[in-house]
Amino acid sequence: MKLKGSEIICETLLHEGVDLLFGHPGGAILPFYDALWSYPQLRHILVRHEQAAAHAADGYARVTGKVGVCVATSGPGATNLVTGIMGAKADSVPLVAITGQVARASLGSEAFQECDTCSIVAPCTKRTFMVMSAGDLAPTLHEAFQIAREGRPGPVLVDVPRDVQLEEAEFEFPETPSKPDAPLSAPLSDEVLEEVQNAARLISEAKRPIIISGHGIIASGASQELKQLAEVTGIPVITTLLGLSGFPGNHPLSLGMLGMHGMYWSNMAVDQADVIVGLGMRFDDRVTGRVSTFAPHARIIHLDIERDQVGRNVPVEVPLVGDAKAVLKALVPLVKKAEVPDWIEHIETLKRDHPSLAIPNSDMLQAQHVFRDLNELLQENPESVVVTGVGQHQMWAAQFLFFDRCNSFVSSGGLGAMGFELPASMGVQAGLPNTSVWCIAGDGGFQMTLQELATISEEKLPVKIALFNNGHLGMVRQWQEMYFQNHLKAVPIPGPDYIKLAQAYGLEAVRVTDREDVMPALRQAQESKGPFLIEFVVDPSANVYPMVPPGGGLADTIEDPAVAGGAQAGP
Repeated sequence: MKLKGSEIICETLLHEGVDLLFGHPGGAILPFYDALWSYPQLRHILVRHEQAAAHAADGYARVTGKVGVCVATSGPGATNLVTGIMGAKADSVPLVAITGQVARASLGSEAFQECDTCSIVAPCTKRTFMVMSAGDLAPTLHEAFQIAREGRPGPVLVDVPRDVQLEEAEFEFPETPSKPDAPLSAPLSDEVLEEVQNAARLISEAKRPIIISGHGIIASGASQELKQLAEVTGIPVITTLLGLSGFPGNHPLSLGMLGMHGMYWSNMAVDQADVIVGLGMRFDDRVTGRVSTFAPHARIIHLDIERDQVGRNVPVEVPLVGDAKAVLKALVPLVKKAEVPDWIEHIETLKRDHPSLAIPNSDMLQAQHVFRDLNELLQENPESVVVTGVGQHQMWAAQFLFFDRCNSFVSSGGLGAMGFELPASMGVQAGLPNTSVWCIAGDGGFQMTLQELATISEEKLPVKIALFNNGHLGMVRQWQEMYFQNHLKAVPIPGPDYIKLAQAYGLEAVRVTDREDVMPALRQAQESKGPFLIEFVVDPSANVYPMVPPGGGLADTIEDPAVAGGAQAGP
């Protein structure tokens, strides 16, 4: 069957199980968009900015288990994708980006909208391809999808010159594609099985054990195996930011998040532990604080799918390299109940004496009040998914929301991209059309991608937006206040009238300034059939606690002075 290159791209996408893509057209990718006319099976969502296409594909991939697909033209279209592509790389999200390129004869001539996309994007991807022949499109795209899925998932970019999209070639799909959600099924090696035995032995010797669970548990579908490990051993579970929702937040063994803004008791438990079982996480700086002081008494077991990650940041006694689901299945039968009552009681004392979730008394609406009410609503609607941006609101969401359903929390972790929340919410909602999706936004990040309100409106995506407006870049203001002599420079960030803005795009919207109006507004949004925005006008001076100071270790965690030591807290 002879087809144009643009048609071969469409056929290959269908063979790979793609039914949705996010993009923005332009000259160098127009042949592909012309071919889409004949492929109604491929739903295309027109974003208003290419960065949003990458973030939306990221959100879609995280909650569906499929490879997210985004499309852009050459030059600025491709470079606008870079932030979202790098975010997917940092957070191990399978994504394929397809970009147009100038015609082959014009390459290297500084033609209109030409840039060396592959060189620009190479450090942000697992692999990049420039396809110079229409006959190579199908095998190259197939390989791109395979690479995006396999091992530690991540983004792949395929750059296609305009004339290659117009060139005709014989189309024959190279082989039956693997399913997007196919689990890794290779048997564990003898080397790994031996280390599993060592891990079981070390766990049995522990007097102060802790499990730290990361995003790899979610990515490998190993939440049930993690739960079994915790329940069989009785070892408490702490999560990283992206590990949230990998272990039930309301479980008696759940201690919440650790790290820079983690729970005080979680940070102290890790600092005092004698054995740490790190599962599907990287021991990055936001988790460890000052590495030289991290868990000074602990012998560490580290499970990761990438060999290079194991022992990269902290010394490891037992390395476990492999898929988390497979390794935990081998480990669980080898462990037994940890008889550590003094350790469990010590952690309970830490929780009682250091109330990290207490809210200071104030006459102003506090963001924490909103999150406490939202958490109550989410407990009534456990199928909901929460998507956050980056900043103070992200940390409060991580602290105050308790996720019992696996993979119900989506956030930009490794890259920390402001503006992620709105487009990623679109991708989540498009991937899970019958699920309630809450977009948690700060007014700073929201202004970076608020143009996507038009996309949400056009596509009738019933995203519920909780916008926290404190009139500042809140996390930056907090750091300037605490560590830069209160030199508040370039952090006040006035915005538009968000209610009028939402209504201009066709969204229902309300503003909340008082504590008693929070839950009624949340319920109004939840019950609405369409997209809905709530602007919460919150205290502009509030800081996020607990906090590990810059250059400090977990043992240096600062508590909120208003509630430290069990001080009186607000309702």
